[in-house]
Amino acid sequence: MLFNGKENGPKVKEWVIKMEEEIVEKVDTVKDMTESHLSRIMDEVKAKYEKIKDIDKDLAISNGAHWQSLNRLPKLIFDHSSMVERALKDLTVQARIKPVGFELLPSKFTLVQLLDLYSAIYRKQIDKRNFRKKILSMDILEKLDEKEKETSKKGAYYYRFIKSRYNKFIKNGFYFNLDVG
Repeated sequence: MLFNGKENGPKVKEWVIKMEEEIVEKVDTVKDMTESHLSRIMDEVKAKYEKIKDIDKDLAISNGAHWQSLNRLPKLIFDHSSMVERALKDLTVQARIKPVGFELLPSKFTLVQLLDLYSAIYRKQIDKRNFRKKILSMDILEKLDEKEKETSKKGAYYYRFIKSRYNKFIKNGFYFNLDVG
């Protein structure tokens, strides 16, 4: 079945935006869209914003799904490599202006985990001291009394993201950007 982009494109776009209202910022209309194109767009939109904690672990195991490092991705079928690349570009853009990283982490996390996540998003090494100084200066995190002791004897403090502090930070004219090189 073939969808004509001129006639059905706006309807498809409206439907996708309604379904994913909180996370979809745009869906480009393809001139002549087949059902497989529509399905691929929906899969891409959902995959971009899938929260790690929301993944059904039993279902993933039974289907052989597993996490793969972006640096060691196997050859992907069809145009899936370009889908991954587009999703990464979109994530990088979003990460420069919004605190999307906090949606990808558990509710409590260490600064090292946060640094590792943003290093992966930006696909470059981020200076640890500059990152720590910048994120703490924003005053959008709350330091918890609990420590993560699996990776070192001393342990690293856990933090949590405080959305109300972030909203105040933005209202005061600042912008969110953790790309500190």
